[in-house]
Amino acid sequence: MTACLGCDLLQRLPVLPSGGRARCLRCGQTLAIEPGEGSLQRALALAVAAAVVFIVGNTASLMGLSAVGRSTSTTVLGGAYELWQQGYQLTAALVAFACVLAPAAYLCLLLGVLWMSTRSPVPKWGGGLMRHASFLLSWSMPEVMLLGILVALIKIAALATVIPGVGLYAMGVLVILLAAIKLTFDPRQVWRRLEWQS
Repeated sequence: MTACLGCDLLQRLPVLPSGGRARCLRCGQTLAIEPGEGSLQRALALAVAAAVVFIVGNTASLMGLSAVGRSTSTTVLGGAYELWQQGYQLTAALVAFACVLAPAAYLCLLLGVLWMSTRSPVPKWGGGLMRHASFLLSWSMPEVMLLGILVALIKIAALATVIPGVGLYAMGVLVILLAAIKLTFDPRQVWRRLEWQS
């Protein structure tokens, strides 16, 4: 049984053909999409690419500022550290958690889930990884950070010369890859494999 996210109607999902879509009987919202063959491998490839881009985005400079003959650049963790130094410890901890730790943990767990789902039999601890990954996904917010950076760039552009760094482009690609993973990866495939095994 599945509850519709739009109207909370409880309904039983039919067996869907490859590429099929189930819609709510009451409001028409999409309940499930049956991905085609190889969707787990595509999601794994996207997750590996996202992990590489995440490492680049967190180690390379996000942006550089140049004003009055002085220039500086920073990374995501460098920005959180500066917030900590200026007395904003709670904000610094939230930035570090939501922009670095939660996405890193989510990508690690997702890679683990996708890798173990390609094996047969699927390890029983896969269900625990799935639960933790879905929890961390709700706390992973690189898109919010990217939006905040873009707003700050527009505001600061009148006062200083802003030079976007490689890290900023990497974070933009990371946001796109995370959205592609959400579209490609259907957790029900892994749950079905775990159910079949037990």
